[in-house]
Amino acid sequence: MLRVYNTLGREKQPFEPLEDDHVTMYVCGMTVYGDAHIGHARTYLAFDIIKRYLEYRGYDVTYVQNVTDVDDKIINAARERGIPPLEHSAEYTERCLDDLEALGIRPADRYPKASEHIEGMIALVEDIVEHGHGYEADGDVYFSVESFDGYGKLSGQQVEQMKAGARIEPGDKKRSPLDFTLWKAAKPGEPSWESPWGEGRPGWHIECSTMSTTYLGAPFDIHGGGHDLVFPHHENEIAQAEAALHEQFARYWLHSGMLNVAGEKMSKSEGNFVTIREALRRWDAETLRFFFASYHYRSPADYSEENMEMARRRLERIHRLRDDLRARAGDVDGEVDGDALDEPGQVYLEAVERYRHRFVEAMDDDFNTPDAIAALFDFVRESNRYLSEGQPDGALCRHALDVLLETGRVLTLFPEKGRQVDVEAVAALAREHGGSGEGSLEDVVDELLAIRGRARRNKDYERADAIRDDLERLGFEIQDTDDGARWRIA
Repeated sequence: MLRVYNTLGREKQPFEPLEDDHVTMYVCGMTVYGDAHIGHARTYLAFDIIKRYLEYRGYDVTYVQNVTDVDDKIINAARERGIPPLEHSAEYTERCLDDLEALGIRPADRYPKASEHIEGMIALVEDIVEHGHGYEADGDVYFSVESFDGYGKLSGQQVEQMKAGARIEPGDKKRSPLDFTLWKAAKPGEPSWESPWGEGRPGWHIECSTMSTTYLGAPFDIHGGGHDLVFPHHENEIAQAEAALHEQFARYWLHSGMLNVAGEKMSKSEGNFVTIREALRRWDAETLRFFFASYHYRSPADYSEENMEMARRRLERIHRLRDDLRARAGDVDGEVDGDALDEPGQVYLEAVERYRHRFVEAMDDDFNTPDAIAALFDFVRESNRYLSEGQPDGALCRHALDVLLETGRVLTLFPEKGRQVDVEAVAALAREHGGSGEGSLEDVVDELLAIRGRARRNKDYERADAIRDDLERLGFEIQDTDDGARWRIA
């Protein structure tokens, strides 16, 4: 049985969706004031894997991820550019979603924007006020935390303890320092909408309660986001939704761990802030995804040159096995006849099924990708041992390849769409080293490797290494063998 760690209760629980074959999932999306960064990548890759595994287990998944396109940071960024806030956020919505696509994260089923759901937010705020959990003060509307029994159940905090350390800031019109904003009165130069309390715009928390229930109903199965959102954002979401709806809001709360850069918290002030675009200029998308998958989604991850290089080398081993199995399988497309296999084949067939079982066992334990990857590398070793012995059976290699691809794609490996390479850049590299740079991509790469081979024979290792490094930068993997250099698109 699949078990997940539910932040609401702080324990692993059996996962039992409301519908036997359908899972509803909402994940807090980006506030689109600037380009997406690798912290975003970490979170949305984690939930992409979660969705993929749920589908692997046979569920149909409806996945909603909001876009916060009205926010103080957006207003400030737009003001610096001298353009309307919604124009700025529309531009960065497209850029941020393009960045996730470039990284190879599959899209959510819906990306509702806050600005397009104002009516629903106003209606939810009206319900909160009507039920005695909210109040208006000079055009602002606040949620009364002490009116809601159970506030703090997600984060494990007690209201009295929170009150002891809280205070009302100058200019606040709140009755209690714990109360939070549901609706903000309009300010000059900011986007605003008409409401029962006058012109204004929604608070941040109300948008997620509104959009999640608009598309998924209440309760829905999974609410996700980064661990930094547990309090106050998700705590406030629960309070305002359940105060208005009088029923459970979300059943399982899943939170991804934080991302560090070279052991330090990522921060613009520290100079270690990395956007997805910057990361993709240094590393290919599959290596980045494999790096993130190597950490349990709830654990902190550490992005560094050393860790990324380790991920790249480990991924190469998996790719080599895929290529070797594909080559040994050839055109065979039939069922494995276990009784007809020789002894090494029967041992390997057991290894294939053992790997599949261990993969499921790991992923059923709160989507434990590190254990799944450990099982994968045991499978790589057993596969290499079998392929090095005698004459491997083609149908068995095809079966092993199918299992490898099926499980690997849950981890976001082996994308269906191959990586595109810049053919002209490869041709220019060949001409730079004295080649013609003419013919097919295969002809040009072979020409470059021939030039590299001559350089190595002439002990011009600096030139040989430069050619290899440039080819790898352009998206190729080069492997030196006793029969000469082999290459493939990474």
